[in-house]
Amino acid sequence: MSYAGSPPYTKTMKILNRQYYAQQIVIFRDRHPLIGPTFWVLSIQYFLTQFIVARAWKAPFSLMTNAISDLGNTACGQYADRFVCSPLHAWMNASFVLLGVTMVIGSFFITSEFRPNLYSRIGFRCMALAGLGTIFVGLFPENTVSFMHFIGAALPFALGNLALITFSFSLELPTLFRYYTRLSGIIGLTAFVFFMFDHYLGLGLGGMERIVAFPQTTWLISFGWYMSADHSRKWRGSRTTYI
Repeated sequence: MSYAGSPPYTKTMKILNRQYYAQQIVIFRDRHPLIGPTFWVLSIQYFLTQFIVARAWKAPFSLMTNAISDLGNTACGQYADRFVCSPLHAWMNASFVLLGVTMVIGSFFITSEFRPNLYSRIGFRCMALAGLGTIFVGLFPENTVSFMHFIGAALPFALGNLALITFSFSLELPTLFRYYTRLSGIIGLTAFVFFMFDHYLGLGLGGMERIVAFPQTTWLISFGWYMSADHSRKWRGSRTTYI
């Protein structure tokens, strides 16, 4: 016979508590459908911050020669085979962290917007892990703990682009947007392979890295905007029907 405090009772209460909190999370996501898309749209800060931080360089910043992470390098001098001096490096590293946070939170909220299936779950989890990696990039600038920085960068480069390809097959999207999603992932993942083997195709290290990274972030902004517009359209339609 079980009584309060006994192992069977305690285990049952823990299961019920987990179910309750899971249900509350689902209810919250359903009540606030714009949270996830809005977070992904906020990824635009990543591009704005890069522009501002690059403009602060005393030496010319090259999109072809300099890596994106050079903007977050905390030292001033020669790094690898290029000169690095980023006075606003703290801004860039904060931008990396913020981008990663938006990727994780957006993935958490948007996943409930679509019919659940194995591949969509894989896609959103990959994107969340890509966001975690981006946070690492900001927490461990390239000239500090290089191993953690490398792992952090590899996660969005590989898993983030893989997520896009997965989304193009698993999410219910308009045909053109589905093709755009797939193409973005394929371009990013293919460029990542060339980047890993130092084949820059005349674009330089920085140019090839941007082909790996930028389509993914641009897609996050585009997808967040598409989802926001879709919710607004449905809201206006339901309001018109009610009236």
